[in-house]
Amino acid sequence: MIFKQLFEPVSSTYTYLVGCEQTGQAVLIDPVVSVMERDLAVLSELGLKLAYTLDTHIHADHITAALELKSKVGSKIAAPAFDRLPCTDHAIEEGQPFVVGSVQIEPLHTPGHTDGHFSYRLGERVFTGDALLIDGCGRTDFQNGDAPTLYKSVKEKLFCLPEDTLVYPGHDYQNRRVSSIGQEKNRNPRLGDQKTLEEFIEIMGNLHLPYPKFIDYAVPGNRLCGVCPSHLPEELEKYCQQITESKQG
Repeated sequence: MIFKQLFEPVSSTYTYLVGCEQTGQAVLIDPVVSVMERDLAVLSELGLKLAYTLDTHIHADHITAALELKSKVGSKIAAPAFDRLPCTDHAIEEGQPFVVGSVQIEPLHTPGHTDGHFSYRLGERVFTGDALLIDGCGRTDFQNGDAPTLYKSVKEKLFCLPEDTLVYPGHDYQNRRVSSIGQEKNRNPRLGDQKTLEEFIEIMGNLHLPYPKFIDYAVPGNRLCGVCPSHLPEELEKYCQQITESKQG
């Protein structure tokens, strides 16, 4: 299997490329529209053809590249069936492996950050989106998020995986790239070290985070599999610029 971890600095988003060496087919997990030309360049360098994009959830902090990549290279769009997006080609459900060539991904429904959130297990790796971050987790105060539900998802779906399973999160804001289930169980300040549900609810209820500045544009755009709004405030344009125009490229 071919594997690459890619980083988009405006929203601090990780995109993951997994490819089948036998067929040359590849999947991009959580691609970001502003850096899709970079992703296509990496695919070309590796001699891979993009078969699918696969999102963990409807993002609130960036626009997915799913629709633009489909238009440009003919890749298909996979996303959680829970969200009932009419623009998807393949609906992801727990218990139904997602197979591309020799790559077999096990979908795990891990709601709580959003109600339709999925994590994806691939062998010794698990791509946790915003459900489980390194020393943290996604917030639970919008998009039908719910702290008790996230606690249950992490404890019963993710923390039950082997402890040496590598955790690849959807974001990191401190230049960290990978963790493990064992590490998060032991030291995650929100969910690890035997934190109780009551403690977790209190922690999440006292974060006092600001309203996400891009959410009102990102969520409707991502419900269409990645449509950038036609009239964005100037300070938010960086979230939709293509790589050729973006200083973050």
